[in-house]
Amino acid sequence: MAARTAAAFPFPDRTEKNLEESALKKLLQEFKTGEKTEADVLDALRDLPFEDIGFAKVDHHRELRKGFPEVIYGEGKTREQIVAIAEKIVARGHNLLVTRIDEAVGGDLKSRYPAGEYSDAARIFWVEVKPKEKFGYVLVVTAGTSDIPAAEEAAITASLFGCNVDRIYDVGVAGVHRLLAYQSVIVEADVIVVAAGMEGALASVVASLTRAPVVALPTSVGYGASFKGLAALLGMLNSCAAGVSVVNIDNGFGAGCVAALICVKARQLAEEIREKS
Repeated sequence: MAARTAAAFPFPDRTEKNLEESALKKLLQEFKTGEKTEADVLDALRDLPFEDIGFAKVDHHRELRKGFPEVIYGEGKTREQIVAIAEKIVARGHNLLVTRIDEAVGGDLKSRYPAGEYSDAARIFWVEVKPKEKFGYVLVVTAGTSDIPAAEEAAITASLFGCNVDRIYDVGVAGVHRLLAYQSVIVEADVIVVAAGMEGALASVVASLTRAPVVALPTSVGYGASFKGLAALLGMLNSCAAGVSVVNIDNGFGAGCVAALICVKARQLAEEIREKS
């Protein structure tokens, strides 16, 4: 794998306009010019904050607040509930991300949205309704092959939220020379997500090699005394390496989200500096 450079993953030359914000401006302009009536505007805005469908209140306002739409956490929901919420999200032109679902639900969603993809490893289904301009560089690293499910959840999330993503898997501390073979790649990343179970030591090792922020993702991989990821979680929280933040056990979505938000803020800062210069 070749090392990345700033030229390989440049920040956009202009601020990417939020499509929801642009739609609102267009709606107001059409009202101003008489193309839309007051009733038309009220009808369009009625479900802007959220849409109540009985068992769920779909947050259509989230993309305006966060830069990405509501994500469906599939665990504990019925197939019918997941599909109903997904339909509301896609109908508004938002990208769809559904986490923690099995292959049957993924197949059901795939039949409704053929352009979508299901990852059996990550247990995720996603549809890129409106492709995002890619920015920044997120590197996802795992200690072992068993950590890949959580890592893939992080990688897919960060990619859908608009980041360039690379993966380096199975480079844990049991054979740290494997990790060092990728040092030139590690130092080029803007954010690094490190997924590890057992004692979770890999996050500290990676953080010692880079100036980029490291998002530590403890996994529930390990023997009895790992306590289903608790040992890795505590190890990562107690890291002596600077620049390590930690998400919950197996929370790949949370890790990918944090990585993407860091890239977003970095892009905004770069644009502000560019505008002032």
